[in-house]
Amino acid sequence: MIASPLPDLVGRHRECAALDDLMVGLRGGESRVLVVRGEAGIGKSVLLKYLATQASRVKMTWAHGIEADMELPYASLHQLCAPFLPELDDLPEPQRDALRVAFGMAAGDPPDRFLVGLAVLSLLTRASESRPVLILVDDAQWLDQVSLQTLEFVARRLLAEAVAMAFAVRDPEGRTALNGLPELRIGGLDTAAAGELLEAAVGGRLEKRVRDRFVAEMHGNPLALLEFSRGRSAAELAYGLDSSSHPSAQGPVASRIERDFASRLGSLPAATRTLLLIAAAEPVGDPYLLVRAATILKITPQAGPAKVAGLIEFGESVRFRHPLARSAAYHGAEPEERRAVHRALAEATDPVLDPDRRAWHAAEAAVGPEEEVAAGLEQAADRARQRGGIAAEAVLLERAAEVTPDPRPRGRRALAAAEAHFSAAAPDRATELATVAELCPLSTLDRARLARLRARILFARSRSDEAAPLLLDAAAQFTAAGSPLARETYLEAISATIFAGRVHGPSGARAAAIAARGSGAPPSGSKAADLLLDGVAALLADGYETGVPALRGALELLSHEELDTREATMRWLLLAPVALEAFIHYAWDLHAWDTLASRAVRLARDIGALGALPPALIYAGGVHIHYGDFAEAARKIDEADALAAATGHAPHKYATLVLAAWRGEADVAASIIEEAKESAEQRGEVSLLGAMGYIQGVLFNGLARYEEALEAARTGIEHDGFNFTGLSLVEHVEAATRCGRLDQARASLARLVELTRAADSGWARGASARSQALLADGDDADRLYRTAIEEFSRGAVTVEVARTHLLYGEWLRRSQRRSLAREHLRMAHAMFDGMRAHAFAERARRELLATGEHIRARQTRPTSALTPQESQVATLAANGMTNARIGAELFISPHTVEWHLRKVYTKLGINSRRALPGALASAPATDTRDEGPVPAG
Repeated sequence: MIASPLPDLVGRHRECAALDDLMVGLRGGESRVLVVRGEAGIGKSVLLKYLATQASRVKMTWAHGIEADMELPYASLHQLCAPFLPELDDLPEPQRDALRVAFGMAAGDPPDRFLVGLAVLSLLTRASESRPVLILVDDAQWLDQVSLQTLEFVARRLLAEAVAMAFAVRDPEGRTALNGLPELRIGGLDTAAAGELLEAAVGGRLEKRVRDRFVAEMHGNPLALLEFSRGRSAAELAYGLDSSSHPSAQGPVASRIERDFASRLGSLPAATRTLLLIAAAEPVGDPYLLVRAATILKITPQAGPAKVAGLIEFGESVRFRHPLARSAAYHGAEPEERRAVHRALAEATDPVLDPDRRAWHAAEAAVGPEEEVAAGLEQAADRARQRGGIAAEAVLLERAAEVTPDPRPRGRRALAAAEAHFSAAAPDRATELATVAELCPLSTLDRARLARLRARILFARSRSDEAAPLLLDAAAQFTAAGSPLARETYLEAISATIFAGRVHGPSGARAAAIAARGSGAPPSGSKAADLLLDGVAALLADGYETGVPALRGALELLSHEELDTREATMRWLLLAPVALEAFIHYAWDLHAWDTLASRAVRLARDIGALGALPPALIYAGGVHIHYGDFAEAARKIDEADALAAATGHAPHKYATLVLAAWRGEADVAASIIEEAKESAEQRGEVSLLGAMGYIQGVLFNGLARYEEALEAARTGIEHDGFNFTGLSLVEHVEAATRCGRLDQARASLARLVELTRAADSGWARGASARSQALLADGDDADRLYRTAIEEFSRGAVTVEVARTHLLYGEWLRRSQRRSLAREHLRMAHAMFDGMRAHAFAERARRELLATGEHIRARQTRPTSALTPQESQVATLAANGMTNARIGAELFISPHTVEWHLRKVYTKLGINSRRALPGALASAPATDTRDEGPVPAG
């Protein structure tokens, strides 16, 4: 015999050991996550039950996904969190309010789903302070979408909490659910274990030939073995009633099991079948609702035969033995029978306490289109939107459109459903519903919305310039309708052309800007947004002299615009990236960049907009790169990447590449650059190719590989783009002068002088002066280098200050002014070494050696360096923040904060918060190299 922890767990030693390990870790105060995957009937639910039997002295809560066409936002999450809601008042106010709104406990602005996730993380952390918490989720693939997304977010943020989460996911239906989390894949039982289970089920020994044939045909699936042998003796299986002769024994195992359940249903009394159909149509499992619906249908509930047949279980809730039994009960009924049951359930459902479910049942009961039913679904969709359930809103609006009799409201609802599906990251479904809307009579405003939606779908799939004409057409339609959305859409069209790398030509950004200026579009309702469009249009249509001052005014207003509502804040967070990504470099204003990026980070944190926070952190990281604070830049980038991973978004590679370029990390940058180039070419993001040219220009100039820098910077200049032209020109001038291509350098300098003249900032004047110095001689070069240092310092562009010291020192050495050269080269080396800009520091070191300076090797220290996350936590703690406040700031739990701080204390050799400021000031970095130059004797 093969021993097993439970009768149903024959042959599952490996799986039980993995679950035991999870419980050991949980009881030891560790966070654990496990996704159990396998086909229907393979034993996932039984393994979760085994885990539950091991959960003594643990707080445990369950959720069961149920296959249903209807989706109620946060329904499953509410079920899971119910035992812990008494702790709700202890959460920070934004988290508490978000969770109340999501669960329908209070009215308010639609919450960001990631803020809801943080609230759940905090709630579980609070609950785990007295006893470990175990979360069990069966059939996770059928949870409502926003509940599943929120639980996935929580699972990815667990680190130092005594919380474990175990999910059961059915394949292939759930193949995309919870990907990337630790998993335990379950296969069929081996022959010996399957045979033992089969013989235990039939109560006797089987002939080996019969047993092995039965096991092989069931592929070791435990549920199939149990269900097909149910009620049959060993003799019956041995003499002619084996699986192959059974009418259900054809096709995939799951289909065979469902047909077997259906055959059992057919032998039940009619009243019992109807009762099971009611239970199958109402996934909540409320026995009182079941009885009310049965009474409306004038049947006497007869559950006994169904229980004897092993199809359903009755208790505090009604549950089918297996989801396949529920599927058999529902899909085996005639359409009219299903409609009658839904009609009864709609009548039996409380219209005040559960209006959404009532509306859904009414829709399923409808024989044809009914406006009253459609209006009820539309109202339910609005309630789903208010709770932050975009996916549920989309499904409800789609169903509303299906049952709308009048083509005008049908088109309006189909369009709204398409927009909601697009927002829920379902572009294919959005496209299908957009086609439905297009076939209906739409208002002028709705036609414009449809045109904008189609353009957005196209742009999301490929950053080609095909989207821009569609957006311009939509903007013109919005203008004709007098809609404030017109100016916003014009700005979106310009941004799309720049992403596609098209400034000139009939579908380029300049043409879009001219169209926007001549449109007469009404104000958008946001003065900052209107000024931004005016500034961008002036920059593109009139040139730098007119456009840059207008753009600077827009950026100033955008930095200080008052935002009174969450909706206004969200709109601002959507608008800021347009300025930051496409136009900030034309102002050559690091202070404005810093102000705008810092505000974006603060606003995203304040309202919990975790979708907007990673790009805001990347913009802020870019600022710190130019400030020369590479450690802070790395912290920002690291947090952005961690949040992107937790929220299921792709990481933002741009800042990582820029940082790697300034550090001279060619190996790090190479693979990412090639991957980014390939992606840009596939998606049509020509502007990204320009960015890669600038990045490689910095990298190769730092490494003194000037020919490669020249070619890379030329790429950044010559593509028909916008964003990085100025920065690429700076790199090109340096590389061209080093390669002796003076004509190319002069041509690039002429463009750079024109571009920077309008900005008239320290950064712009410094870039112009230094580039001119590279092509000058004698006193002119000397004066221009000194001017560049002063201007870059005025603009706080520290990396360029250091770089100018380096270039000036190199020029001084070649001019035989060795003493003054050492002064500037020492400064460059010290600055670059402090930043850990290795390639540029090495350039300075080699130049110092050429002047006769001796370089002493830096003495590395044994102290371990802090990770970016540890450094960020330590910095905030040193500034006086509590663990709870740090957790809210970084979207982690206070327990995780404390866990990081313990590691920080160990690494820094301290034992209290009070010692943090001093310890951080003297902490060494990871990648120390040289300690610095030793003055020549």
